[in-house]
Amino acid sequence: MSALPQQVLPLTAKVVGGRLEIGGCDVVDLAERHGTPVFVYDEVHLRERAREAVAAFGDGATYASKAFLCRAMARLVAEEGMGIDVATGGELHVALAGGMPPARITLHGNNKSSDELRAALQIGIGHVVVDSFDEIDRIEALVRAGTPAPRVFVRVTPGVEAHTHEYVMTGQDDSKFGFGLSSGAAGEAIARVNASDAMELVGVHAHIGSNIFLLSSFEKAIEKLAPFVAPLDLPELSLGGGLGVAYVEGEEAPSIGEWAGVLHRACAAHGITAKLVVEPGRSIVAGAAVTLYRVGTIKHLPGIRTYVSVDGGMSDNPRPVLYGSGYEAFLPRETEADRPLVATIVGKHCESGDVLVRDAQLPADLAVGDILATPVTGAYGHSMASNYNKVPRPPVVFVRDGDDRVVVRRETFDDLLALDVE
Repeated sequence: MSALPQQVLPLTAKVVGGRLEIGGCDVVDLAERHGTPVFVYDEVHLRERAREAVAAFGDGATYASKAFLCRAMARLVAEEGMGIDVATGGELHVALAGGMPPARITLHGNNKSSDELRAALQIGIGHVVVDSFDEIDRIEALVRAGTPAPRVFVRVTPGVEAHTHEYVMTGQDDSKFGFGLSSGAAGEAIARVNASDAMELVGVHAHIGSNIFLLSSFEKAIEKLAPFVAPLDLPELSLGGGLGVAYVEGEEAPSIGEWAGVLHRACAAHGITAKLVVEPGRSIVAGAAVTLYRVGTIKHLPGIRTYVSVDGGMSDNPRPVLYGSGYEAFLPRETEADRPLVATIVGKHCESGDVLVRDAQLPADLAVGDILATPVTGAYGHSMASNYNKVPRPPVVFVRDGDDRVVVRRETFDDLLALDVE
């Protein structure tokens, strides 16, 4: 029977006459004007989280673009003083198009192509995170051919298993990312990079996973890294991102400021004096957005369950399918209503697994045609969206001070044909 927990809503959310407003805009009205599904982002929320990161880490605050990226987002984090990290040539292209200065961009990736590396080096990218011995070979070949020598981090896997889903754990020994600490590969990589005149070693990088709630996981990583990092006396240490956010009632996540305090204290305790670099993504954008859908069918299976079908699904939010992720759901026409109806919210795709919320709590008067919202969808919805079943991807709308603006337009059926050659 519980009402929606207010902490899952964006910063500027307020309820007026039962109806939800974000950024001074009526959410139901946004759905009617922009259509559904639609991602609605609170611009104030985005900027406040970016400012919190900069206040805690200075110019070491680097936005993890994989969480959500478009030109408007790249421009926003640049304006707020953050750098940005990218993992592909495509992300690099969008970050540059959004006005991010090359010197504030970090290139990640476990399998960077020579073309991606060449493009990054030619523009004077700020950092390259070296992830393999093959990549060292590629950089050396490119520099011999005339590209500028980059400043690099060496990515290290510290052998820490963070408390999160196995698919987003990255700090354990068995990982496709980086050089293992316990195997000696990390030390070998440091020696190789130090001996090369094709790159400048400026730091070590470690990332232990995503959506981590226990700050002790980060402390454990620093403890494992310290004997390796401290003697190197390098100017920078990147501890990646991975800070979790609360998605459903009962979850609590540390703030960016609390995370920063733990990282700084742990580094000081273990003799690490390097400037800290971090890469928050989810903690910047996840809570800023809600996704709005329209209810198309309500199907009661007596003694089994009720299915509520909406006009999106796994094509705009694959996280429940991939990770079993949980979400809240509510009707923004009556935001604070009790939610006694337990139902499974599903999408329109030809998959039985196309589930958005397994056991959603919803108001008893839910009806076909209602606008239904899922909050905390600002990370890994738009960025992981697909055209499965040839469904056009939703638009992205930023709201602020009573104004709404489309920053990514809705795809059309003609867009689905744009790449066909016959």
